[in-house]
Amino acid sequence: MGLGNPGEKYRATRHNIGEDTVRAYAGSHSVHLKRLKSWGEAGKVPGSPIVLAVPSGYMNTSGGPVSALASYFSVPANRVIVVHDDLDLDAGVVRLKQGGGHGGHNGLRDIDKALGTQEYVRVRMGIGRPPGRMDPAAYVLKPFARAEADQVALQVDNACEAITMVVSEGLAAAQQRFHAPG
Repeated sequence: MGLGNPGEKYRATRHNIGEDTVRAYAGSHSVHLKRLKSWGEAGKVPGSPIVLAVPSGYMNTSGGPVSALASYFSVPANRVIVVHDDLDLDAGVVRLKQGGGHGGHNGLRDIDKALGTQEYVRVRMGIGRPPGRMDPAAYVLKPFARAEADQVALQVDNACEAITMVVSEGLAAAQQRFHAPG
């Protein structure tokens, strides 16, 4: 599940890196994401158990659509993978974990509530902290700078690879690969 906000206004913003990653994954696997009721867009990766989805609505109300999509595809909460932005990680960093708190991320807070658990997998996409005294809410809605384009593209590629690895080899193997220094 790639988190983001709908509409052109939010395209390519820091807050939408989760959605952008899932759309990139879909594109690289020739998956056409189709509208599924009011829950969002979804599609299955051919020859794989992976279902890609972009919940409808805004980031802070992602829980209902994520829960509905997981239920529709019979994916238990502990097998749901949520891809999202993370202010607490440096830009370009990808980290994986299962469970844990929402860290102030309102989209995750809503998903925790809707799924009734925190035990889903998170692909955390670092976007860095806002400069100076900039409001974090304003920062996450800003697009990436042109100078960051290569770094973001690599980060998205790494996250796509991490998703495949979590499904095929498990979370621990993916963590060893993507948490290794250097």
